[in-house]
Amino acid sequence: MAEIIQRDGTWAFDGSTVRITPGLHRSVPLFRQTYGEITVPLEAVSGIVHEPERKRGRLRLRLREGADPLLQATGGRLPDAADPYRLSVDVDRSGVAEYVAEEIRRALLLDQVPKEPAKSYLLAGPPVPVSVRSSDGTVSFDGARLRIDWADTSDRVKRATGPRIIAVGDLVQVEWLPNSGYEDGFLRFVTRETVFSKLPPEKDPFALDLWGSARRDLLTALVAAAVTARLPHPSVRAGEFTDRPPQPPAAVRVPAQADHHDVLLRRLRELGELHRDGVLTDEEFAATKAAVLKGFS
Repeated sequence: MAEIIQRDGTWAFDGSTVRITPGLHRSVPLFRQTYGEITVPLEAVSGIVHEPERKRGRLRLRLREGADPLLQATGGRLPDAADPYRLSVDVDRSGVAEYVAEEIRRALLLDQVPKEPAKSYLLAGPPVPVSVRSSDGTVSFDGARLRIDWADTSDRVKRATGPRIIAVGDLVQVEWLPNSGYEDGFLRFVTRETVFSKLPPEKDPFALDLWGSARRDLLTALVAAAVTARLPHPSVRAGEFTDRPPQPPAAVRVPAQADHHDVLLRRLRELGELHRDGVLTDEEFAATKAAVLKGFS
């Protein structure tokens, strides 16, 4: 067993898995503490580096592309401090850090773990059920269905549509961009019906607009990862569109042009009803209508 214990967390390698446990110190980001312990199988690892520095160095675990639904969902946009595969190492523990890194490197060679992209998720992703309260509302996921309950501060279009419930089978993909504290982020759930939608996140009833606490909004990445883990793997989706025929399954098929127009017309009718009922002002209706009409181009 190769193990290193730091204030930032603990990494333990038993020859087949790397067990990552976040530290309990207040300096450890809320995201990592909420995610909790992660077990990484050796077959998901592409490499490890130890980056020593004068005061505090780092261990960085590199995973194979497509192996982890968290990395797939966040696209490398997690802040360094929130990255669960990064461990801060005190200078007096550099020797231990290098030993752990060397043991993992040796195991990768002995097991001849491939470096090419994985063809399936090798990590389970965040456990479910998971629920996160963000600046735009609360999003919950039980493994089969998503539910979004809008906050009082959400746009009136969203509040007028009521809670949004989405089955996993209706989803095409998840899009996530963090709230940096300087620029808003979003968590968008793309369905077969909304794949062509051009609505901005603040108006889109299938998206959470992340504009409040960057620390808390970052937790929406847990939902994004949990959902991503239950969608078809990217390698499967890519293969479905390379050979014609056969056609891709309905769960991931892009709507035909006629279907696309039907969806947009239905959205326009819904917006018109909200406008007539006084839910949307003239300015809000005009702006949202213009965004939908762009989809016809």
